[in-house]
Amino acid sequence: MNLLHPRGFPIHAERMGRGPRRALALHCSLAHGGAWRGVAAHLGDLLTLHAIDLPGHGRSGDWGGRQGYHDLTTDLVSELVDDLAGEEGIDLIGHSLGATIALRLALRAPERLRSLTLIEPVVFAAARVSAPDVFADHRRRSADFSTAWERGDIETAARAFLGHWGAGQSWADMPQPQRDYMMARLCIVAETDPDLSADRAGLLRRGGLEALHLPVLLLEGALSPPVIGAIIAELARRLPDARRQSVAGAAHMLPITHPLDTGAAIREFLIANG
Repeated sequence: MNLLHPRGFPIHAERMGRGPRRALALHCSLAHGGAWRGVAAHLGDLLTLHAIDLPGHGRSGDWGGRQGYHDLTTDLVSELVDDLAGEEGIDLIGHSLGATIALRLALRAPERLRSLTLIEPVVFAAARVSAPDVFADHRRRSADFSTAWERGDIETAARAFLGHWGAGQSWADMPQPQRDYMMARLCIVAETDPDLSADRAGLLRRGGLEALHLPVLLLEGALSPPVIGAIIAELARRLPDARRQSVAGAAHMLPITHPLDTGAAIREFLIANG
């Protein structure tokens, strides 16, 4: 474990595995870098994986609203990619919100990457473009979160978010410190919605995805909400070298609930694109 300081901002990182390939892993919102331990255990002979705590998460510095969250995180992680890439480049892996940041980094500097793995990337705007009915259904399903957040009912909003995107654990069964952790960071979920639903970051700009000529794994849970399937389908259609794969029995939190299957899918992809 160590503390990195891109742009002077404290980022906590944990190194997992001792494989010959260098990788950087970006977790989902409200989690921390330790979420990758199960997956990393099945890739340790192939990867030296650096799992960071995103800003405002785990042991990294507070976000504090000082800059748009997606913008700040992308800038900070971009420096880490530069430090790790070397001549061979790195394997970049992201889950959910972390996957959207990973995609933005890939579009910014594809020459730094050896491969890109996107697990359930929540680029909701992709579904908005390609499957508007599915996107509209997603917004209806998310209304309980939005309504509670707007009226300042943080606990109800957290319950709703967990119900939509959690790993199956109920709010009632969750230890109070874990509840407090989620509620303290729920502002990040609300703040990043324009990036994800309206593509404020420009991930879907004309010609951008089509110009990304590196191997991409698009990994999804077979039981995930329909909006994820619509997102993955649109990304697969536009990316030149994308491989789409589903993990049976898994939903959105597959790196945590199905680490063996997730790790096996990543391993197969990396070896095929060695």
